[in-house]
Amino acid sequence: MKYFIVGFMGCGKTTWSRKLATKLGYEFIDLDQVLEAKAGMSIAEYFSSFGEDAFRKLESQVLKETEYHKNTVVSTGGGLPCFFDHMDWMNANGKTLYIKLSPKTLADRLENSKTIRPVLQGKKGDELVEFITGKLAERESFYLQASNIVEGIDMSVEKLEEALGESI
Repeated sequence: MKYFIVGFMGCGKTTWSRKLATKLGYEFIDLDQVLEAKAGMSIAEYFSSFGEDAFRKLESQVLKETEYHKNTVVSTGGGLPCFFDHMDWMNANGKTLYIKLSPKTLADRLENSKTIRPVLQGKKGDELVEFITGKLAERESFYLQASNIVEGIDMSVEKLEEALGESI
């Protein structure tokens, strides 16, 4: 089975995808890493060099052209589900799981993150919470198309397995 893990930046997609893959004995793929290898630069560099439209097209190509083994857990980029037909494609090609967190929790995590996230540059505190609230409002209708949804607070591999239920 292929599992595509979706959610807003900072929700723990990569961390929990890797842990779930390890527990199940599945392959783990981080689509952001695949994209960076294909582009030969970081996502932040690609974004600033070529813009969001070019990035989203490359991201779509990476999603649909990556070779997935039968048993794989895939961590996606935070915006990937919200463009083109990506949620439909992922739902047709595996199971999707949305890791849901509140804007405040996401802001707390992102404010202390060491990862460079171009869209968050210079945003802190209330301004960051406000930004995330707006972005999440735009994106959540896509995330909610996931076949499984799990609250990201007090996350555990067991909680992920339970959310995926009958599929494991």
